[in-house]
Amino acid sequence: MLDLFDTQGVPTVFVFKGEGDSSDVFQVGSNIADWHSHRRGQLTYIETGLLHVRTPHGSWLMPPNRALWIPPGERHWGSMSGVLVGWNMLIETRACRTLPSRPQVIGASKLLRALIERAGAWGSEEHRSPERRRLTSVLIDEIRSAQNEPLHLPMPSDRRILAIARSVLAQPSVTRTLVEWAASEAISPRTARRLFLRETGLTFARWEQQARLLHAVHMLVSGKPVAEIADALGYATPSSFIAMFKRAFRETPGRYLESIRSSKPKPPASSGSI
Repeated sequence: MLDLFDTQGVPTVFVFKGEGDSSDVFQVGSNIADWHSHRRGQLTYIETGLLHVRTPHGSWLMPPNRALWIPPGERHWGSMSGVLVGWNMLIETRACRTLPSRPQVIGASKLLRALIERAGAWGSEEHRSPERRRLTSVLIDEIRSAQNEPLHLPMPSDRRILAIARSVLAQPSVTRTLVEWAASEAISPRTARRLFLRETGLTFARWEQQARLLHAVHMLVSGKPVAEIADALGYATPSSFIAMFKRAFRETPGRYLESIRSSKPKPPASSGSI
């Protein structure tokens, strides 16, 4: 769909705006995009709702007012939930050389958001002016220097520990040790421990905590109270859940949600899309 614009002669950066009540090229709302890839690098930014993306490297969850970077050629699957306004940017392959080689969720600064919206209003010829080229360079610099947020869950490929990982994701409130999970898959705890670390880069305990963290962010953005989230994830008390969340994000769930809501940009007086 978007690769129709990925031909020779197009600008370094192409930005599409999508709105829930429109038929724009960049479809938003609540939908699923099956596995695909783009020859260009892709940056997606949403103002409301949630974006869940899977790649061969694992899963990423993106709450509002964050941006998701996907390198050129990276196969991915995407699911949007309750997205009303969003922006999708395709970046020429050569301009991606200094950008991350793996997908990641990054913080969207006010400058980055303003540059995305500005680029979305450019006509095809305007991209070629010296002023636009300079702004494009600043935009790419902002992506490169943006802070990476801990919203990635690497998935193993070995079928035995992949089964364990899927069971944990399906039952986030169940608290079992790796010894217990390994027994259910007829694998020794030592082998399971070694494979988790080798294939995800995390110990099982850290991987399980990260899985719960992403589930917590999803519930938090969906409007669930902290006490309900703590119970759904198997924490004995809300305070123990809050402590885990704060270690990961350096702020409490309440402050995190407040920062998402308060950073929502005001709608521009006028805007366009390509």
